[in-house]
Amino acid sequence: MASSEEDGGGSGSLEEKEKGRKRRLGALATAWLIGYNIAMTAGWLVLAIAMARFYMQKGTYKGLYKTIQKTLKFFQTFAVLEIVHCAVVRTSVLVTGVQVSSRIFMVWFITQSIKQIQNEESVILFLVVWTVTEITRYSFYTFNLLNHLPYFIKWARYNFFIILYPVGVAGELLTIYAALPYVKKTGMFSLRLPNKYNVSFDYYYFLIIVMASYIPLFPQLYFHMLRQRRKVLHGEVIVEKDD
Repeated sequence: MASSEEDGGGSGSLEEKEKGRKRRLGALATAWLIGYNIAMTAGWLVLAIAMARFYMQKGTYKGLYKTIQKTLKFFQTFAVLEIVHCAVVRTSVLVTGVQVSSRIFMVWFITQSIKQIQNEESVILFLVVWTVTEITRYSFYTFNLLNHLPYFIKWARYNFFIILYPVGVAGELLTIYAALPYVKKTGMFSLRLPNKYNVSFDYYYFLIIVMASYIPLFPQLYFHMLRQRRKVLHGEVIVEKDD
């Protein structure tokens, strides 16, 4: 009996240590996420201020992208960490991966790579949408993690997207469409036969496929956000009906 009690005590001690370790890991993860979201909020605020200042000083959006490109590339690429965050935050790796990778693709493989389209109105359109969206989103995450979420930020998070999401998608699609003639003319990022790998790749047709992929993906993501909106703002419990 004595031996059994000692074993039980040892087991209890191990369980307490494990719980303590998990609490410490949880605290560290929360601290990291708070720091990350504060940094990202600040980064997109810097972008917003730079964009507003440029337009007020120049009176035009021509040349805006060139002015903000370094800041944009840094903070948008830094967002790849959100895929890693899925390990500690209950969110879909697939949805997060699609959203982050599509943004990075737009920055690095479209707008940055094809300088002829950087002054297109569609580029400014999606940049403004991204900026407003990200300031709202990261502010929401920051205050939510701090357990002090102002209602306005909560409201903005689940209402702004109704207009911003389709407008942003339109800006992205129009930008890719504007890039197509330059891609076709230069053959950039394409691999022609014959070559030592015996493989061909046409970036022009790849971009057309990317544009077509918005058709099934956009409604799914948009209606997912609408369901989240009803759940968060109106307290609706969404139950899937059995057949």
